[in-house]
Amino acid sequence: MLVACGTKPQTDSLIADEVTMSQFPYKADGFNVEKIQSITPVEEFPGLEVIQTQYVNHGKPITVNAYEMCRTEIQAKDTVVWSLQPSSSNARMDWVLPVQEGFRKENYLGMNNSDYGGGIPVVDLWQRDGGQAIGLFEPVLRMIKMPVEWKRYTDKVTMALRYEYPEPVVMEKGDTLTCFKAFRLSHKGDYYNALQVFSEYMQQNEGVKMQPSEDEAFEPVWCAWGYERTFTINEVIGTLDKVAELGFKWVDVDDGYQIGEGDWNTNSRFPGGDKDMRRMTDEIHKRGMKAKLWWAPLAADPDTKLAKEHPEMLLLTDEWAREYITWWDSWYLSPVNPATDAYTRDLLKMFLQTWDFDGLKIDGQHLNCCLPDHNETSGLEYPEQAPELMYTYFGKVLEEAQKYKKNAVIQVCPCGCAINFFTLQNINQAVASDPTCSRQVRMKRKAYAAMAPQLAYYGDHVELTDSGNDFASQIGTGSVIGTKFTYPKDNPDVKDGPFLLTPEKEALIKKWMHIYKENDLARGEYLNFYTWGYDIPEAHVIRQNNAMYYAFYADQYEGKIELRGLESGKTYTATEYTADEPRQFEVNGDNPVIEANFIRDYLLKVEEN
Repeated sequence: MLVACGTKPQTDSLIADEVTMSQFPYKADGFNVEKIQSITPVEEFPGLEVIQTQYVNHGKPITVNAYEMCRTEIQAKDTVVWSLQPSSSNARMDWVLPVQEGFRKENYLGMNNSDYGGGIPVVDLWQRDGGQAIGLFEPVLRMIKMPVEWKRYTDKVTMALRYEYPEPVVMEKGDTLTCFKAFRLSHKGDYYNALQVFSEYMQQNEGVKMQPSEDEAFEPVWCAWGYERTFTINEVIGTLDKVAELGFKWVDVDDGYQIGEGDWNTNSRFPGGDKDMRRMTDEIHKRGMKAKLWWAPLAADPDTKLAKEHPEMLLLTDEWAREYITWWDSWYLSPVNPATDAYTRDLLKMFLQTWDFDGLKIDGQHLNCCLPDHNETSGLEYPEQAPELMYTYFGKVLEEAQKYKKNAVIQVCPCGCAINFFTLQNINQAVASDPTCSRQVRMKRKAYAAMAPQLAYYGDHVELTDSGNDFASQIGTGSVIGTKFTYPKDNPDVKDGPFLLTPEKEALIKKWMHIYKENDLARGEYLNFYTWGYDIPEAHVIRQNNAMYYAFYADQYEGKIELRGLESGKTYTATEYTADEPRQFEVNGDNPVIEANFIRDYLLKVEEN
């Protein structure tokens, strides 16, 4: 088993009204608590231990507020320790963060703000020589905290798993408290390794079933969001010939067609109603492309017909109030309410049959989690089942959608959040989800590749990357490319704007579209040979069609680079395949070190001679 240097073994504690118990058996003042714990190494996953813990009360009654597991202390060897902290809040923080002295983050997986919650039940800390990860092996998302802290004036970074009961639990004499199933993992490398082991274990032992993506999910995307919410039918149709000419295969019709969140019929800008929407999809299909529709489910604006006529669908908090979605100015629909299911089925029939869309761009940070649902019509065993089972809503959407369109592409965009891990098994296209920079596109791609390697990953609109044109960060990491350009030709409604298709941008798209289709890296195998935060420049590797594709990123870099993963005793030809004038040179597998001098990115295709 790999043991990271400077790691203090885990401790557990039971937090009661009167005392915090951290040594067991605990006997004092009439208390008598026994801890029964099994720590089981998993031979199939070196470094992994599965931890199952129970507390048995042999003494006077105890009122338990919380329990803590797997508290781990790591000695920092440098001024920065890198971390995976995939919880979600309105801060929209990176999933991967540098931890420095004075840092603290709670990483609660329940609702942190009105719209934001959920995530991945894993935290990971790594340094140059390896890392430690802890988390839960539970069949659904549990509302735990995963605090990470580096206290000032120390050289110790700590992490733990902490569950706080919604209401205090009284343990009478003879009662047993069973904790969530936890794990601890010692690993080499970075967060990719931790997420890969976590996901593979969950698939083999906890009923998670990741699905391979449809071939269509790997095709490049043009999105009408460049025209934003006030787009017109003519604007979209007037752009389609250019979209098709440039090689895009998907057209995403975005936000703005609907009466309101909840009432998803067409608004006044579609005077012909269903016929106008069908006119758009027909024009898309005529050009050999497919159509995807933007949709923000589980939201109902207060003034919509849905909210007024169907209050039984609305999620109710512990105060019997409606849960509010700040971003949409809407109420939450309960994701597990039978009435919500029936309403959703009717919508999908309209989207995919009446309107003839081929897939869905499902959008909204509120889709990652929700509050416990106290609405009796939802039929839950306990209110927390609503956030725990929220992921099943998307499974029903996928299944129903593919009744109408066998190859329907279902994308869920959690708007900057670390996605609810359990949702991954119910979609066939992930997305960079409103990245604020190119680094986020690459960082998220690596996370998704670890958890669901056969899942297509869409790099989102290239306009969201550095300088609005960084196709290299999409293609070099094996992402599906996309854009939201606007186009004025024969379209008098569009004369200018920030996303205008200029001759320069058109030439750029043509170049990278050719590279994308010729090399097909989005379907390739991601290989984790480099450690995030420590290997400079940042590096990613994709294996595809008997070649290794290396992608290096830095603001500016000059120096040596090791091409890891090549075999000794063999020689290779490296091609700068994205350069305007591609250069070739030979690489020796016995010493695969090259000299590089680049700004922003350097991409290589390496083939065995």
